Amino acid sequence: MKRLILAATGLLLALAAPAQAQTQAQTQTQTQTQTQTQTQTIKVGATSGPHAQILEVVKANAAKDGLDIQIVEFTEYIQPNAALAAGDLEANSYQHLPFLKAQIDARGYDIVPVGKTTLFPIAVYSKRHKTVADLPAGASISIPNDPSNGARSLLLLESAGLIKLKPGAGIKATPLDIVDNPKKLKIVELESPQLVHSLDDVDASAVNTNYALEAKLNPVKDSLILESPQSQYTCEIVVRKKDADQPWVKKLVAAYQSPVVKEFIQTKFNGAAVPGW
Repeated sequence: MKRLILAATGLLLALAAPAQAQTQAQTQTQTQTQTQTQTQTIKVGATSGPHAQILEVVKANAAKDGLDIQIVEFTEYIQPNAALAAGDLEANSYQHLPFLKAQIDARGYDIVPVGKTTLFPIAVYSKRHKTVADLPAGASISIPNDPSNGARSLLLLESAGLIKLKPGAGIKATPLDIVDNPKKLKIVELESPQLVHSLDDVDASAVNTNYALEAKLNPVKDSLILESPQSQYTCEIVVRKKDADQPWVKKLVAAYQSPVVKEFIQTKFNGAAVPGW
């Protein structure tokens, strides 16, 4: 009798084992499917250098919230907005608000800022001179040729007392708005990526921090003039207007505006970049 009971019990266990294994496999499959469903992939554009480096930290942070960021790097400032407007990107992270407004005005893009990121102070550098006072009469100074960063550079030169701009010129200033130029400085407008290379040919150059850092220039230590941290040129995350209220946008902004990203910026760049939120 005992043998019959033991045999029956063994048979039940043998039948139960495959069923239990099948249930576990189904549960595992369902979990994997749910995870795949919950994870959303987006493409975010950034200029190479600091912006892309920070996005790598943002990417790791966003993954914890089910957002997979694919970083697309660019070497200049125009294409990231063109790619975003065309639908090749979901977002970009590299530009300040005056630049964005200028691009929208010039090209009619239907894109909007959704969250502040980082301030990269623009600075004036020189290989020939150690101080602003050393700049001679007739010195040549190269600045970005795009309207927003060109105006930003002129405002920086004005803050150092080198020029005076027409009242109200502000963020739309051009070299034509210079009303006082005691040293008769020659303003040379160039594409932003070329500015750091122009240092061999000009007396000084206003260079955006991302390009300066790539050239091993530290704006805090190496510049003649450094933009104040209290600047209107903090960068933004930008998306198409129709996507502004999408849940992934909130996740992206939250992943950027986080303690881990702030710590990375402060540690990595030693004052050359400032968290802007």
